[in-house]
Amino acid sequence: MIKYGKISIGDNCFIGANVTILPGVTIGPNSIVGAGSVVTKNVEPDSVYAGVPARRICSLREYADKCLENTPAYNKEAYCRDKKKEVLRILNSE
Repeated sequence: MIKYGKISIGDNCFIGANVTILPGVTIGPNSIVGAGSVVTKNVEPDSVYAGVPARRICSLREYADKCLENTPAYNKEAYCRDKKKEVLRILNSE
């Protein structure tokens, strides 16, 4: 049996490589779908989904907070002057 259906993708979404989206699914705005996922149901707005089948991992806000928490502090002016030197300074300080 072949099934057809409209796939709707909202604004500002990131869909990883090799994602399969089944017919009739809506990807809400400001969402992330992890690489290799199979989306069988609608994706909520402002959410992160991944897996086979894709499931909600966390909210976009929780994901952003986690990313910022794991980002090392750096000196923006030093980075603009000499990127390599500033990155090496950060890596050596950890």
